[in-house]
Amino acid sequence: MNTLKLTKEQQDEAIRTIQSYFQEERGEELGDLAAWGVLDLFMTKLAPYIYNQALSDARTTVNQRMASMEEDLFALERKLPSASR
Repeated sequence: MNTLKLTKEQQDEAIRTIQSYFQEERGEELGDLAAWGVLDLFMTKLAPYIYNQALSDARTTVNQRMASMEEDLFALERKLPSASR
């Protein structure tokens, strides 16, 4: 599987978010290089877990909807006329 990618704008926003988090929550000022390191950690080590969970959630939702559609289709079936002799 290919590495997850962000657009330049998404990367810049992620860097700002990381820097803001470290400043607000830890009282640490994080430079661009350090913030890139944190982003790289998330993208290479953590994002695949989140991605796979999202796929699992989507799979569950699709399966539930397919089961519901199957029930709806069975409900539309008409009774067959009984064979008279």
